[in-house]
Amino acid sequence: MTIKKEKLKFSGQFRFIIMIFVLIAALMISSALIELQQSKKELYQLMAKQAHSLLESLIIASQNTLRATAYLDDILEQRLLNNAVLIKKMYESNLVTNQILMDISQQNNIYRINIINKNGRKIFSSYRQEHFDIPEKYNPRQILQPIFTGEKDTLIIGYKEAHIENGYRFAIALAANDRSAIVLNIDANEMLKFKRDIHFGALVREIVNNNQQIEYIALQDTENILAASGNVKELDGIERSEFLIKSFRDSSFATRTAQFETGEIFEAVHPFVYAGETIGLFRLGLSLEPIQDINERIYRRLIIITLILIIIGFILFVYIFTRQRLNILQKQYEVVETYSGSIIDNVSDAIIVLDKLNGIKIFNAAAEKLFLKNKNKIIAKKLKELFNEPDCQLLLKEESLLQQINCKIENRNKYLLVSKSSFSDRDENENTILVIRDLTEQKQMEAQLERQQRLTAMGELASGVAHEIRNPLNTIGTIIQQLDKDFEPASEQDEYHELAALVYSEVKRINNTVQDFLRFARPEPVQPSQFQIAGLFNQLEKQYKPVMETQQIKLDVRLDWQGEVFWDNRQIKQVLINIIQNAVEAIGENGNISIIVKPCTEQDLEIQIKDDGPGMPENIRSNIFNLYFTTKAKGTGIGLSIVQRIIYEHSGIITVESEQGEGSIFRIKLPIQFETPSKN
Repeated sequence: MTIKKEKLKFSGQFRFIIMIFVLIAALMISSALIELQQSKKELYQLMAKQAHSLLESLIIASQNTLRATAYLDDILEQRLLNNAVLIKKMYESNLVTNQILMDISQQNNIYRINIINKNGRKIFSSYRQEHFDIPEKYNPRQILQPIFTGEKDTLIIGYKEAHIENGYRFAIALAANDRSAIVLNIDANEMLKFKRDIHFGALVREIVNNNQQIEYIALQDTENILAASGNVKELDGIERSEFLIKSFRDSSFATRTAQFETGEIFEAVHPFVYAGETIGLFRLGLSLEPIQDINERIYRRLIIITLILIIIGFILFVYIFTRQRLNILQKQYEVVETYSGSIIDNVSDAIIVLDKLNGIKIFNAAAEKLFLKNKNKIIAKKLKELFNEPDCQLLLKEESLLQQINCKIENRNKYLLVSKSSFSDRDENENTILVIRDLTEQKQMEAQLERQQRLTAMGELASGVAHEIRNPLNTIGTIIQQLDKDFEPASEQDEYHELAALVYSEVKRINNTVQDFLRFARPEPVQPSQFQIAGLFNQLEKQYKPVMETQQIKLDVRLDWQGEVFWDNRQIKQVLINIIQNAVEAIGENGNISIIVKPCTEQDLEIQIKDDGPGMPENIRSNIFNLYFTTKAKGTGIGLSIVQRIIYEHSGIITVESEQGEGSIFRIKLPIQFETPSKN
């Protein structure tokens, strides 16, 4: 029974291996076919790129040819016009003779110079021979009619067949004051031959003759074939092909495979545009023989590779069968390792694992966020890359600990709770694991809450005292004013009035202090509204612009987040004004204040206000939010206390970082949408 069971088990495994083998063979053959199709696609793309480049080069060469011939025509035209202007001046000064025209003609290589009066009679000529009984090919008088009638003063006749002799001429005519026509022409036979030699038709023929893979090149408009070279007897018209019409209409390069006299070809078309006008389509036909040869080679190569892969696959499957159990165990281990790695990488606490040489080997996402270091750059580095020397020695020296460490990370004070323990891996190597929790925000909240409780208690005390002394103060003030008005001693009247005024002034000052007590003890409730944060800072910039210009202080506001917030606009503006004003007074003149607004999370914003003033020592920095603490001669000491209360009532946190001689940084963290406290 046991032997039969083993045989059945072996038989089942064998069928499984055969099935996998067939499946992989099918996949390899399929991939070979896909590779073949991809290769053909890439070859067609390569041919399209080469055809595009060739057509672009041909178009540029053709455009340059047209420009060159136009430039030569302009030069001929200008040379004849310059001579015509000179002859016109001489003619109008009665200095022209046939001999003079002959001399000018010989010196300037001008074929003929004729002056014909408005009646059509030749009155001067550089050529003495007259033609008799020779039929004219056309009547020059008709051509010169615009000169005779005054319709034109300059007539560019251009290339024209000689009206009696053989050949072609390039001619211009210029009107004299008496409407006689001064006609100059040159022999254009050589010029026309040169144009034919450099024309794009010759260029096309040369390209086709030098490249056996090009079946034809043709320039075709909507009616005719303008130029063609190669095995071209007939081409389908543009109007009869949607492919050609689309390329011509859209002025776009396009390719296709088409049937030609020699078989299937690869055709590329490109519009020929000159001087903003589409002249026609350049059509390039390429032979597909190279692609067919390459395809055959790829077929052979893919068949050989497929056979080799099948053999290798068979051997690999035999090997895989023997290692099946080991792979199952390894996969289970990898699953466990991946699961534990995922847990480590997603916990909120920073986790750092050190090897036996105290090099960092694990650095999770929370550690990256805390220390602002990229994991790939910190792995294998020493712990001193993260902590200063005393803290580093403490963490490495103690075998196990649970301790709070105060340190600086990227110039920001951090309160960290560090737990240290050790473990051995499967290779019996000792490893150290540090679990670090960031208590900074918690500490800041506790400090702010403690200050707020202290301030609230002081405010309540101040409120009680203010109520007790406010009425007596008002009574004293009224009595002093009345005594000063109704009573006057027999002597030392001036001193009496001065003392009365002094008493009234001090009573008023005490009353103002009482008013401050009451304002702090009974703060206005938060009245939030929705507004754009950019508008708030635009108002602040405009408000402080005159002050900044007067004291030569540069205010730089950078909004890395712009959107709507739900705050008490007036109170938050009061907070910012108070801090900016303190920065301005601390700097005095010639300094910088920067304000940066950036998101902390999707729900919170951080406003950072930094100045390069003198900074604050520890004994001042730790007390600036205390009620009535001030370093100013005329300060009341409640400004920053009110700032803290406003931030606290907006569910925010305010902290300050400052060192003497290094300026100060106020950081305000606020929720983007303030949530009104429940009235339950």
